[in-house]
Amino acid sequence: QVHLVESGGGLVQPGGSLRLSCAASESIFRLYTMGWYRQAPGNERELVATITSGGRTNYADSVKGRFTISRDGAKNTAYLQMNSLKPEDTAVYYCQGKLGSLNYWGQGTQVTVSS
Repeated sequence: QVHLVESGGGLVQPGGSLRLSCAASESIFRLYTMGWYRQAPGNERELVATITSGGRTNYADSVKGRFTISRDGAKNTAYLQMNSLKPEDTAVYYCQGKLGSLNYWGQGTQVTVSS
């Protein structure tokens, strides 16, 4: 069982930046495709970005050019750098680790963009 722990959420003004971290409990993390998803009140959970074990990335259109996903195998950690934040980015952000039929989620971290 892989445990994922997110951190780095908080309150930020529009136009500001935050960096989310997702720490995995196992070194096998390096084999997983890691993803960030978000869920705003009343909405379904949606994909934000993914990164494969080989470093290939994919982004939702709404965050392209503003968010960057990355990973550090030595630290078993994935990151989401969020710049130029907008109020509509407000949501609980979840980290996902996926390998074949294995699928793990973190507990989520709140991001609130407001003046």
